[in-house]
Amino acid sequence: MGNSRTAAVACCAGSRRTVVLKTGAAANCGSRRLKLVSLYFKYLSIHFKSQLQYRTSFWLLTFGQFFIPFTVFAGLYFMFKQFGQLRGWTFFEVALCFAVVGMAFSLAECFSRGFDMFSSLVGGGDFDRLLVRPRSTALQVLGSKFEFTRFGRLFQSSIVLGWALLNLPVVWTVPKVITLVLMIVCGVLIFTGIFMLAATLCFWTIQGLEVANILTDGGREMAKYPLNIYEKWVTLFFTFIIPFGCVSYLPLMYLLDKTQGGGVWYMLMPLAGVLFILPCLLVWNFGVRHYRSTGS
Repeated sequence: MGNSRTAAVACCAGSRRTVVLKTGAAANCGSRRLKLVSLYFKYLSIHFKSQLQYRTSFWLLTFGQFFIPFTVFAGLYFMFKQFGQLRGWTFFEVALCFAVVGMAFSLAECFSRGFDMFSSLVGGGDFDRLLVRPRSTALQVLGSKFEFTRFGRLFQSSIVLGWALLNLPVVWTVPKVITLVLMIVCGVLIFTGIFMLAATLCFWTIQGLEVANILTDGGREMAKYPLNIYEKWVTLFFTFIIPFGCVSYLPLMYLLDKTQGGGVWYMLMPLAGVLFILPCLLVWNFGVRHYRSTGS
């Protein structure tokens, strides 16, 4: 009887220790994440204050970023004024696609600029300093550069978005609002993933490759239009490989009630952006493990 009680007490104590350890591990994990988020916002605050030191330059660049995209949008407007429609798409339908992609790219350029300018870190040997710090290299690279002047372009895209929505007969529901938000957020993830892949190549090439601009600038301009206006291979590539179509064309059809059933699947398509950035992170970590210092 005594042995049974001892065994029961020991078993109970062991269970309590296990629960305490698991609870402690979960608390540490949560605390670590909060520290990372706090560090990211510190990076954000420092860079914002730094760029505002030259206020005139900052505002001139921001206004420039606001007005320059209007020239591209003006070209879109005059094209539709001349031809009326494009493969069955009206001006305001394409303008909605134009605005969503423009907003996603502007946010990605603002908050993921560190990856876009990563070649300077490798070429100057500054990446070596990031490796000896007890923090994620991806987070440190993200925090190494912000481009707040891109908010000018973001504001321009927001105006186009509002104009398009006011002129489209869209019956808005909660799922459609969520879909629109997902289109923008997941579009940011796709552009960030491309910046990350281009940055990873710098571990071997040192300098950035212009070919990456085909997928960033080229992908941005291509995704501003519905994918069904392009050749089939282009549509397939930018749906299943670089999933721009999943954050612009396919959910756009859901917003405009152009789908023939399966609306839920079209609504969830933007989540392909999450699935895209995960392997990009794996490729990035692979590059970090195989990095060799430039010796600078």
